[in-house]
Amino acid sequence: MPLPLVPIAGLAIRYGVVALAGYGLSRLVRIGRTSQLAEDAMDQTPEGFTAHGLKDADQVNATARFCRVIRLHPNGPGLEIDATTLTRLRLRKVGGAKSSAPKRASQ
Repeated sequence: MPLPLVPIAGLAIRYGVVALAGYGLSRLVRIGRTSQLAEDAMDQTPEGFTAHGLKDADQVNATARFCRVIRLHPNGPGLEIDATTLTRLRLRKVGGAKSSAPKRASQ
């Protein structure tokens, strides 16, 4: 009895595409560094959502923190999720279109 290659080939192509996408994504990711000052600031962030500077037109700062422990069984091992974000949005007025446009070389 001959081996059906079409279903196996489709599966191989699917896994190949996933492997290629994973390889490409791993090439794009750079190794970063951990700042202890930033880690301390995230640990001190209160749980929930906060924002300040809303009336100030120059800058708005916001924080959000979600911290939970998830267990599949009441006495079983758990997984702690601690997601923190620190956000800054800064808006500034700049000069008119003529003053901010890059100068072109004369031809």
